[in-house]
Amino acid sequence: MLYASQKDYDMMAGKPGGTPGWSAEDVAAMHEFMRQWNQELVDSGEFVEAHGLTAPVHARRIHGLKDGVPVVTDGPYAETQEVLAGYNIVECESFDRATEIAARVTQCPYPQGASMEGAYVDVRPVADHGPDDFDI
Repeated sequence: MLYASQKDYDMMAGKPGGTPGWSAEDVAAMHEFMRQWNQELVDSGEFVEAHGLTAPVHARRIHGLKDGVPVVTDGPYAETQEVLAGYNIVECESFDRATEIAARVTQCPYPQGASMEGAYVDVRPVADHGPDDFDI
């Protein structure tokens, strides 16, 4: 799972907000890196699925009930500024291999001087075999 912040989305859209915004060439370089990264997974037979998600400003969070009605708020803003930016599902030989695949994303190019401190990747197995997958 790939994470970023609204600030990261703004920079990629060319809205600097105190740090260098991304040029069209910067965004193209990132997209090309991600295309090649995904293609390597397709070629190795490990690729299952991938999708990027829109910026957090386009999200809604639905939670709990208040007076019997679900509460709807704009944006998935929990205790952190980072949100799920996209995900990739791979089927590979081990958790270590999945970690190796995810670590390659850190090589994705970004503009000189831009900070991607809020961007990170989590590796988690998909629970698809039943209740035992939820053992803690």
